Amino acid sequence: MPKLKTHKGAKARFRFSGSGKALRMKGMSSHLRMKKPKRTKRMYDDTVSVSKADAPRIRRLLPYSR
Repeated sequence: MPKLKTHKGAKARFRFSGSGKALRMKGMSSHLRMKKPKRTKRMYDDTVSVSKADAPRIRRLLPYSR
């Protein structure tokens, strides 16, 4: 049986928590950052869990990171 390949784009964008949830960073954080309020910039620092609808697709893209 051949090994499954990891999707490198997904590897750079997603992490898994200790309990196995897929985590992602919020988008729109780097473009035109100087004129955004500090509160908005702080909100981009958090990792957010991936929606339940997208989680199975990310698991398929990252087969060995559970």
